[in-house]
Amino acid sequence: MSSPGRVPVHDTPPEAPGNGLSEASLIAEPIETRQNLLPYLQLFWANRQLLIRAAVYAILASTLTALLIPARYQSVTRLMPPDGQSGSGLGLLAALAGRSGAGGGFGGLAGDLLGVKGSGALFVGIVSSETVQDGLIEKFQLEKVYHDSKIEDARRDLAERTDASEDRKSGIISIAVSDRDPKRAAAMAQAYVAELDRLVAQVSTSSARRERVFLEERLQKVKTDLDSAAKNFSDFASNNTAIDIPAQGKAMVEAAATLQGQLIAAQAELSGLQQIYTNDNVRVRSAAARVNELQKKLNEIGGAGTQGELKSDHSLYPSIRKLPLLGVAYADLFRQTKIQETVYELLTQQYELAKVQEAKEIPTVKVLDTAMVPTKKSFPPRTVIVVLGTMLGITLTMTWIVGKARWDGVDVSDPRKLFATEVFTTVQAGVPWFSTNGTKAEANGRRSWSWGKKPDGAGEEKQKDSRERRNG
Repeated sequence: MSSPGRVPVHDTPPEAPGNGLSEASLIAEPIETRQNLLPYLQLFWANRQLLIRAAVYAILASTLTALLIPARYQSVTRLMPPDGQSGSGLGLLAALAGRSGAGGGFGGLAGDLLGVKGSGALFVGIVSSETVQDGLIEKFQLEKVYHDSKIEDARRDLAERTDASEDRKSGIISIAVSDRDPKRAAAMAQAYVAELDRLVAQVSTSSARRERVFLEERLQKVKTDLDSAAKNFSDFASNNTAIDIPAQGKAMVEAAATLQGQLIAAQAELSGLQQIYTNDNVRVRSAAARVNELQKKLNEIGGAGTQGELKSDHSLYPSIRKLPLLGVAYADLFRQTKIQETVYELLTQQYELAKVQEAKEIPTVKVLDTAMVPTKKSFPPRTVIVVLGTMLGITLTMTWIVGKARWDGVDVSDPRKLFATEVFTTVQAGVPWFSTNGTKAEANGRRSWSWGKKPDGAGEEKQKDSRERRNG
């Protein structure tokens, strides 16, 4: 399609003297603007078929590009502002700095100036940490999903598809995850919350946590000591038949007194019978046997056995003489056991209180909006891509039309055109795929050049004439 030559450019009329423009110049401005646009409109109208083809090709290319870009789905979960560190002075200052002022603007500025950051910024930082990223990469096997061979590339791709932010005014934290699979996007958003909750509880360094850890270690040691003391006390009681030494001593003294009274009565009866009957009498022998039996039982209880034995081999209970010795060891073992039991009970109570306090101080992750499986794609915006692609194609075509018209309007003997032609033909000759013949002659005064060769005689003469005209 032929196009007119040089695009005419009108000189602007001189301004009227004075501070402002004259009335005639104000009226002439719209007319001059229309006159300046008219040549371009005529040029575009003359090349309207080229513009229509370029628009059609741009629509097809941008539509194909928009369809080839894989669709992504975004799942968003929102968390309530954490309030776990309000008990400490730093947390109180952060809370005041983050929530004071009209609309939170002054409070946010004060927090930035003071260097105080709330738990919301901490949560956003934890979500972006490599520990959380590695957990998600391993759980969902994102290296295969993203076709990455190195963990660093998978982290970068995951970071590009994840957006964690905190609203400055409300403090609500949003975690948005984009993925080609909508179900995986929702699962990854929920996994972020789970990893955040686990990691916050794990790395918490509050005073209640340190106290709880200390009490937990002490409980383990005291539990070991308590088990050892209870075992020693049990072995001692089992070996010495010592169930309760004070109660046993009282019972044995009462039993010995009863036996002693029965023995005295039996001895008196035996003495009376011996005065009446001989020793071979049945009643005398029966009374003597009863006296011997009572004496034997009394000796067993008192520990007056043969060869200084303190306890008979067939006795089920310790003797009275052995009770003081057993009482000392029994009391010591019993005291150690009771001490360990008391310490264990106190530590257990403190441990439970420390766990409650730790739960209060640790920033808790409260889910406001659970991540749902998205049904609408978030990327790419195909309509926008088609519109922008079409506009870009038309704009480039219009630019090329205007540039070609200006190029054709330049004189053939212009040194700038000659230089540009020389550069173009030299590059064309040096790039084999740029032209089928290596070099290609062009019309309208443009001559062919070979790589590394000088222009022919006619070209030199034209260059010489143009230089003479410039100088003369």
